[in-house]
Amino acid sequence: MKIYENIINHKISTITPDELLKYANQFKISVNRTQAVQIAEYLHGKKVNIFDDSQRVKLVKEIAKIAGADTAKEVNKLFMQFIK
Repeated sequence: MKIYENIINHKISTITPDELLKYANQFKISVNRTQAVQIAEYLHGKKVNIFDDSQRVKLVKEIAKIAGADTAKEVNKLFMQFIK
């Protein structure tokens, strides 16, 4: 399971705006291009473990500062899909 977590966490830290939009569309989550760019720029190079509740909550709070609370909630839904 650890390898799966590493793959997902690596993907989060290297995600592009287009990939974020693709995943959002796939999971029916509302994120526009501007928000995707802002979120991808923030996530780029971040070492975060979205499988750790406290780290994920902290990350979602930071995303809320960048793109708004509603978008952060939507991104959290996407993270939750990834960790299932």
